[in-house]
Amino acid sequence: MFILARSLAFELLRVSLTIVFSFIAVLTFPLSPIKRYRVITLWSYCITFLAKYICGIKFSVKGLDNIPNTPCVILSKHQSAWETFAFQTIFPPQVWVLKRSLLLVPFFGWGLAMMNPIAIDRSSGSRALKQMLNQGKDRIKDGWHIIVFPEGTRTSPMKKVDYQVGGAWLSAKLHSDILPVTHNAGEYWPKNALLKKPGTINVVIGKPIKTGGKSPTDLIKQVEIWIETNMPRTSNQDI
Repeated sequence: MFILARSLAFELLRVSLTIVFSFIAVLTFPLSPIKRYRVITLWSYCITFLAKYICGIKFSVKGLDNIPNTPCVILSKHQSAWETFAFQTIFPPQVWVLKRSLLLVPFFGWGLAMMNPIAIDRSSGSRALKQMLNQGKDRIKDGWHIIVFPEGTRTSPMKKVDYQVGGAWLSAKLHSDILPVTHNAGEYWPKNALLKKPGTINVVIGKPIKTGGKSPTDLIKQVEIWIETNMPRTSNQDI
């Protein structure tokens, strides 16, 4: 009952803050992309603060020194809504590859649109790849890291799905390093679940993977093996 009460209080505050920051995000339109990003990501810091002090969800990060100084493509495990905001407090300025339809979601989509995302129409086939590549070139050139979730959707901790090759293909085309990331957020913030369980989410950042001379298929296999074998089960997880 106590966990339910805390989860309900958190959700009420989260939704309220999301609505408020959505209007703030729209007002940042005249600013440069990086200034908009600095303002809007205050929402992420607020949500991680609330998650910690209301729901008891903390997080630890191993491998921060593996983040390169130059922009790269981050390929991450995707278990929860948690990483969609917490990563903004962990990694340098970033953009996401996402479905264009998400930008139409009331409130949340408005703020998302101001975050300079790589928005693609997945139903358009090869044209979606061209959209991703053209926008990706611009973002990398402007100094943004690019986050891609190769599983394509949130996946429960014990479920295994095939990794999609798009993020690896983008990295190879951009001649950018791949930064693999894994975590166990789904154990404490399950997909589509109201209840948030107290505990510490472990985030593990691997060493950058060079893309030169490797096919996208080989790259995504390397990423998949690293992520799945480094799922953080204990606090002393090796990197």
